[in-house]
Amino acid sequence: MEDIKQLKVKRSRKHKSIGDRIFDFTNYTLLTALTLVCFYPILHILFASVSDPSALMAHKGVLLKPLGFTLDGYKLVFKDNSLLKGYMNTIIYVGLGTLVNMVMTILGAYVLSRRDLYFKNFIMILITITMFFGGGLIPWFLLMKDIGLYNNLWAMILPTALSTWNIIILRTGFQSIPRELEEAALIDGASQANILITVILPLSKATLAVIFLYYLVGNWNSWFNAMVLLKDRELFPLQLLMKEILVANDSTATTIGSAGGVVINSAQSSTAFRELVKYCAIVVSTVPILLVYPFLQKYFVKGVYVGSIKG
Repeated sequence: MEDIKQLKVKRSRKHKSIGDRIFDFTNYTLLTALTLVCFYPILHILFASVSDPSALMAHKGVLLKPLGFTLDGYKLVFKDNSLLKGYMNTIIYVGLGTLVNMVMTILGAYVLSRRDLYFKNFIMILITITMFFGGGLIPWFLLMKDIGLYNNLWAMILPTALSTWNIIILRTGFQSIPRELEEAALIDGASQANILITVILPLSKATLAVIFLYYLVGNWNSWFNAMVLLKDRELFPLQLLMKEILVANDSTATTIGSAGGVVINSAQSSTAFRELVKYCAIVVSTVPILLVYPFLQKYFVKGVYVGSIKG
């Protein structure tokens, strides 16, 4: 069987016209170039994070390998109590927040996918409007403060509990499931909850994986809500601490985190060493979320496709 497949592939290659070969070559060239453009910044940061600070600052142009080798930046980052606390806060926010996101999105999408829902079109119009219009930052902040979502754990979870875009994608995915399967479950006496759990969700794994990835990455990278709604540094997520590190000016960049964090000593107080610490902090904060992609990659394209073929 494998020999037949290989023979067919060889025949198809032989029968390709010159135009087809030029088209394939152009596609491969462009895709390779795009891959390098997207992948190089990651390599640059990785190489810079283990390079000698002085050599790194003196280097100009493309960085294709580490300049020397040092782990001093990583040692300082991992010794910093504020960053470790930020890591723990981020894990809590991402874990609990993504759980709330998925539950709210699944329930909302399932209700909106029901064909017998009253005022269905009107409800969808109201939901879609929220994608384009908002009350503004100041009214939003005052509202969050009045309802008790200021400077506490839930300030990082409830305001972003539901994404309009994601609920529309998941609703479309639910609608693509054959109606006959639900009718068969109803005949067997299944409730709406049973239909959702035993029929809809198992057939929507690809779409759910995509939505899960969207929420996971969004929660991991979230820093703006923390900047607005959190005052206590003990509650700061990793990304907000990262933002402070990356935008800190020279006069305030002598510490990595809050008071109590590891202070850069006089031998490490140069601009070069601070740049090294920034690169190390970027790597430390990025690697965990990059490790998630390989496990969800097989669902990603399929899930986006399923959620887009039927409106």
